Amino acid sequence: MPLHMTKVAYGHDSLPDLTDRIDLRRRQGGLVLTTRYLPKRHAEMAGGSLYWIIKHQLVARSPLIGFGEAEGGRVAIHLEPELILVQARPKRAHQGWRYLEGDDAPTDLGEAGEEIAAMPAEMVGTLSELALI
Repeated sequence: MPLHMTKVAYGHDSLPDLTDRIDLRRRQGGLVLTTRYLPKRHAEMAGGSLYWIIKHQLVARSPLIGFGEAEGGRVAIHLEPELILVQARPKRAHQGWRYLEGDDAPTDLGEAGEEIAAMPAEMVGTLSELALI
């Protein structure tokens, strides 16, 4: 199983807000995040994803393409400019990124994800806590 990362979707209050940002990046040619240091376990992340945290919930993921160099000696994290909705799971907020083992990653929602994406993130979190989605 590949290794994944988690990251707070800083500045985004809801899933539709993050979706709009990802759509904008798709039209601009790609999604790149920057960080100070190359993850020590970056080789294990081939085939992994970055899981987004909104309001203390893992709600979606973007597949990792790879790592590269960015301006100022920083590291670029290249992502597919798409969001794949996952079963919401509580996750404490943190700064930067954290590792997520493949076995601990939430499952994708599949076709039901489009309907769930239209719901407020808070409602999705509550339904997930009740094990209804």
